[in-house]
Amino acid sequence: MDLKRRVADRFREVNGDHPMTAADDAYVSRQFVVLEELCTARGCEADDVRRLMLARRLPLPGYLRSDGAEMVPADLFALADRAGGTEALPAWFTAHWADAEVGAAEWEAYLSGQYVCLRSVTPAGIRRKDELVAAIRAAVVELDAGPSGGDAAARLPALVDELDALEPPFTAYDRLRFGGPTSRDIWIDAVRARPGATV
Repeated sequence: MDLKRRVADRFREVNGDHPMTAADDAYVSRQFVVLEELCTARGCEADDVRRLMLARRLPLPGYLRSDGAEMVPADLFALADRAGGTEALPAWFTAHWADAEVGAAEWEAYLSGQYVCLRSVTPAGIRRKDELVAAIRAAVVELDAGPSGGDAAARLPALVDELDALEPPFTAYDRLRFGGPTSRDIWIDAVRARPGATV
């Protein structure tokens, strides 16, 4: 079996087998790049990168376009370059979390290619997204508690705006593979749509 097929099979094991619509294809073509094109620009072979994906040294593609193109972020190699290479990447990546179990879980999530919820996937960005979601959730709980909600209404707009800057728009395919609303749906769009919201 060729490497491209093996990567596609692994991708579907992780994400399920959901159809990509024309709108999905258009979205990912705007937000991501074709693996072969990125490799050509970098001067490396796509099959070598596929081997690294299968060996769990680089993340799987974020999407498979309906024509089979493996769509990856333009900065796919950035973290490995910062770490000193793909062999050093796992230890470099997980060291960004004080809790080794959390770091290991985040490494697994990174390898899945499913961090399409960030415009640029870095340990700092992952951690900040988690902090913002927790802060937005807490502020919403305070607001729902009524007049004693403290300064949640004042804090919320800046938190939502910062999360908005970190996250891309997403596409309908994401709601299929993640089995429901995206983090943008829940923590940005729904919060801004709340009655009386000034977010």
